[in-house]
Amino acid sequence: MSNFKNVEPLDNFNWEEFENGTIANVSHEELQKAYDETLNKVADHQVVDGKVISVDKKEVIVNIGYKSDGVIAASEFRYNPDLKVGDIVEVYVENQEDKKGQLVLSHKKARLSKSWDRVNAALDNEEIVQGYIKCRTKGGMIVDVFGIEAFLPGSQIDVHPIRDYDVFVGKTMEFKIVKINQEFRNVVVSHKALIEAELEAQKKDIISKLEKGQILEGTVKNITSYGVFVDLGGVDGLVHITDLSWGRVSDPHEVVALDQKINVVILDFDDEKKRIALGLKQLTPHPWDALDADLKVGDHVKGKVVVIADYGAFVEIAPGVEGLIHVSEMSWSQHLRSAQEFMHVGDEVEAVILTLDRDERKMSLGIKQLKADPWENIEERYPVGSKHVAKVRNFTNFGIFVELEEGVDGLIHISDLSWTKKVKHPSEFTQQGAEIEVLVLEIDKENRRLSLGHKQLEDNPWDTYETLYTPGSVHTGKITDMMDKGAVISLNEGGEGFATPKHLVKEDGTQAQMGEELEFKVIEFVKDTKRIILSHSRTFEEAKEEKKAAPRKHAAKKEEAPVNNVAAGTTLGDIDALAELKAKLEKGE
Repeated sequence: MSNFKNVEPLDNFNWEEFENGTIANVSHEELQKAYDETLNKVADHQVVDGKVISVDKKEVIVNIGYKSDGVIAASEFRYNPDLKVGDIVEVYVENQEDKKGQLVLSHKKARLSKSWDRVNAALDNEEIVQGYIKCRTKGGMIVDVFGIEAFLPGSQIDVHPIRDYDVFVGKTMEFKIVKINQEFRNVVVSHKALIEAELEAQKKDIISKLEKGQILEGTVKNITSYGVFVDLGGVDGLVHITDLSWGRVSDPHEVVALDQKINVVILDFDDEKKRIALGLKQLTPHPWDALDADLKVGDHVKGKVVVIADYGAFVEIAPGVEGLIHVSEMSWSQHLRSAQEFMHVGDEVEAVILTLDRDERKMSLGIKQLKADPWENIEERYPVGSKHVAKVRNFTNFGIFVELEEGVDGLIHISDLSWTKKVKHPSEFTQQGAEIEVLVLEIDKENRRLSLGHKQLEDNPWDTYETLYTPGSVHTGKITDMMDKGAVISLNEGGEGFATPKHLVKEDGTQAQMGEELEFKVIEFVKDTKRIILSHSRTFEEAKEEKKAAPRKHAAKKEEAPVNNVAAGTTLGDIDALAELKAKLEKGE
């Protein structure tokens, strides 16, 4: 690096002759030499000091005492926005003379040649340096420091999270060099580190004065799904989502905005005061305290469904004032149902206050009370003996539960489904959701249940069967079910009978089979138990016995005839003998 020096003129130089161009005995080379000796000696690829003689937006003119001045792009001085005429700057001589005869200089290269030493010294000495933020990059910014491209992480720009990096591009700021990778020549800088020391002192001062119940002003620093972080001046506190408002909050953005200044109250903090719980809603009176003093049980209120579960729905009748409508208070129906069948979140509903506890800040509501209880005048609308159409709700082994209207249920016992058909399970008779005609048999108002019948809608066919299926009468029937104990026979004239295995033996000795249609004789008929006992065997066995008995009677008559004939021409003694024989024969029969 060379300095400007005073250059003495040549002794005995005849300037008059020189100006007139009449110098004698002086060669051109000598003149050139004399001129060159008045200038600095410079060499290519050398770093020298130069003086700034002109500055504008595009370029900076620098004089290094050479025969021409050098021009450097203004962009090389972006890191130093205070550059002015007269400043001494380092320059790198790239070329003493380009094609245009211009001296080519670079300030950037001069800085780079010494910048590595300077950044290392700045790290060791914890020196504050200036840098120009060139552009954005992944995770942060690129900063020009002494001509080296250093990395500024996004988290090191400021103590507050930065949402818009672009506003920093083109700015010259102060930085602290925090890390250097010697192998890869990477430099990491921080602006945040410069202000942290000051903030730390400020933070300690704030923490030492924290008290529960204290109200402070803070700035919303970050918003999450579970709450809001507030900067209290270097100390962060959290307002949990439940402490933002007396009403339910689904998203904290509904209440606050980033960078918004808000007043908060300190609710709690740990021993080291690192975790500070803040409240926002606590700065306003509890809505329950402001609730209308005249509000009472039985009053009608309107509100919005804010939460719904299977067991019920919470309705907000005023911000922070909620009441629960239990699912059992949504309908007069006693069927177990889910609250989602009746309402959804966001629905506007009207309800009746059932209970109100201001001390516990609890309220229960009902909506079924807006309608009349269907059991109030049940005897008038569903009198015993009246006919109705009901909807099948569900089955049990002993019957069918049906609904005549919402809140009015009834049971059809399995024995009241059919006069004739033996129903093993009610699901054989109908299906869920189907309609069925019923007759009201009995009203149980206390248990809110009706006893219903279905078969009672028709005449009892057993009254007819009693005269039709008399013992000894023969009827045609078809075997519809076979069991170990016997068979069920569906009689062509209506109704079903039963025959044991021994009464199912056919005339050829084989057993009657399923689906066969045969003649059956009624052995027994019991109306009360609806029992008809049948026999196929009796239809042909008794006929055989009658046939056997018929010839014996005929033979007796033949024996009598000769006796009578003989008697016509016999003596009285013979007649007595014949009379005795006849008596014996009769005894034999």
